[in-house]
Amino acid sequence: MKKILLPTDFSKNSWNTIKYALELFKHQECNFTLLNTYTPIIYQVEHMQLGSAQLGLLETLQSVSENGLDEMEQKMLTHFKNPKHTYSKISSFNTLTTEIKELFNGNTMDLIVMGTKGATGAKEVLFGTNTVHIIKNAQCPVLAVPDDFSFEAPHEVLFPSDYEVDFQEKHVQPILDIVTPYKARINFLNASYGYDLSDLQEKNRRKLDDYFKDMAHIFHSVSNQNVQEAINKFQLKNRINLLVMINNKHSFFENLFFKSTIKQIGFHLNIPFLVIPSKT
Repeated sequence: MKKILLPTDFSKNSWNTIKYALELFKHQECNFTLLNTYTPIIYQVEHMQLGSAQLGLLETLQSVSENGLDEMEQKMLTHFKNPKHTYSKISSFNTLTTEIKELFNGNTMDLIVMGTKGATGAKEVLFGTNTVHIIKNAQCPVLAVPDDFSFEAPHEVLFPSDYEVDFQEKHVQPILDIVTPYKARINFLNASYGYDLSDLQEKNRRKLDDYFKDMAHIFHSVSNQNVQEAINKFQLKNRINLLVMINNKHSFFENLFFKSTIKQIGFHLNIPFLVIPSKT
């Protein structure tokens, strides 16, 4: 049974992400764990003097969290009657990133599905702060779903790679788990400035070829383009339903997302984005 964590803040964006996850995995046996974390806006645990006012605030926050989870679970049961799916709920006085790390250590999930934006949905923000932090630090795959994205079966998958990763089963199995029921085609995309692949890159490319031998796949190579340009141009010419990347430290992935400011990226994500840690 697949174990999927669904962080929620009870917003419209969050419900949209949950709907996407329930539809995407409708063919598979899954346990979905709804997670809501709550903390006062400003708090320092080591200095916190819990008087009656603070205790009252925590009780209120806990009540709002637990009631919100109950309502969300009922909504899921009402709109998606699927005997293959079971649900769990966690309400936690914690930060989201810390709670996710603790839940992973407790073997609660093997995939996180979350929205790309927070409840504010600020248009100038590509990814919400929580999403960026979780993608960067998660020890399991993260599937980020854009705001207001309507479900599309992942028939065409784009997988950019510099072929610097020593691909292993733990990298490709999360992709196969998602796309195999949909008979998807994988489009591998390598962007360079005219350099031939090294022997190591060619070896890693052949490993991908072998891992996906039972699935339709094509290798694309473009020159004189950076990764952002290559992804954007490929999406304009092809109907892509899912973007996949390996979060390889010190690779183009880190350069793309974490060494630029959000406004400098020039990379606007409008399809779901599966990020797989290189080390799990």
